[in-house]
Amino acid sequence: MLFKSSLALAGVAHLAAAQELMRFGCSQLTIDRIDPLVNPGTIGSPHVHQIIGGNSFNASMPPVTYDPSSVSTCTSCVYSEDFSNYWTANVYFKAKNGTFKRVPQVANIGLNVKGGVTVYYIRGYQSSAKVTAFPKGFRMLVGDPNNKVASKVPKGLCFRCEANMEQSPFGGAPCTGKDVPGFPTAPCGGGWRVTVTFPSCWDGKNTDTPDHKSHVAYPASGTFESGGACPSTHPVKIPQVMYEVMFDTRQFNNKADWPATGQPFYWSNGDNTGYGIHGDYLFGWKGDALQKAMDSKCSGDRCAALKRQSDADAVACTKSQMSKDDIGDAKWLPTLPGADSMTGM
Repeated sequence: MLFKSSLALAGVAHLAAAQELMRFGCSQLTIDRIDPLVNPGTIGSPHVHQIIGGNSFNASMPPVTYDPSSVSTCTSCVYSEDFSNYWTANVYFKAKNGTFKRVPQVANIGLNVKGGVTVYYIRGYQSSAKVTAFPKGFRMLVGDPNNKVASKVPKGLCFRCEANMEQSPFGGAPCTGKDVPGFPTAPCGGGWRVTVTFPSCWDGKNTDTPDHKSHVAYPASGTFESGGACPSTHPVKIPQVMYEVMFDTRQFNNKADWPATGQPFYWSNGDNTGYGIHGDYLFGWKGDALQKAMDSKCSGDRCAALKRQSDADAVACTKSQMSKDDIGDAKWLPTLPGADSMTGM
């Protein structure tokens, strides 16, 4: 069976036709205030991130020369040849007294990992078109943590307010229907599903660029999933990487705890709009494993072309925090971690 969305597992048959993609769980590796793309070498970057993947993740991962698959000893992803790193900002709830607590993450439907992220590698609809796996050293970023304007949120980045933890009724494909580009403005009975979708076209030359964005692009027309052609400037079709992050906001649903106007959630960088939604990706698949997966049209979290570890082994792969911040799990924090390096707080 080919999975087409997270809710193929919830019985949404009309979405289960035609699209080819891998969907698998990655448990939380660590939460840390480091960012080897935007703030390389800095322990104590502007805000904390949730990180998954290979346990060699650290503040200094030099472009091209650093290969996570050769230095990691484990991965928090269930595909055991995937030592890539994937990270996004965390979400915090701000109480009326001004203190903050981290909103926990939970595993998506059908996945047995601890928090973390659901990762997709999408080939698009069934076709014979070649999809080229990322080369060693490839990295990219989508979204802008400093953005405060809804219209500037890239397509494919959005929030879904779930009615319940079963995600039923299903609201359609990601970033359609009632999905919004910023934080939901009312309590959600099933928390949030946050989707981060990366571009699917590459210039075929650069594994990275100074802004971590210019070497990739979205299709010139239509979408990657529907077979949209890549622009001439970025002619190489690459797997479309997509994250789904499930934030369990239910403990913060009491409207009496909310401000009189607006809503009480913040990205870990201090953004109260949600429009600063963003994600980072650093390729680290072992050898040609990802190309084999694309050529074999792997689907779901099991594929004969790839090695898979147990869910328990993925959950067991963790690493200690480098920045040593209190991230606001056991107690309320007076400020967001790294608040002294933020603007606009």
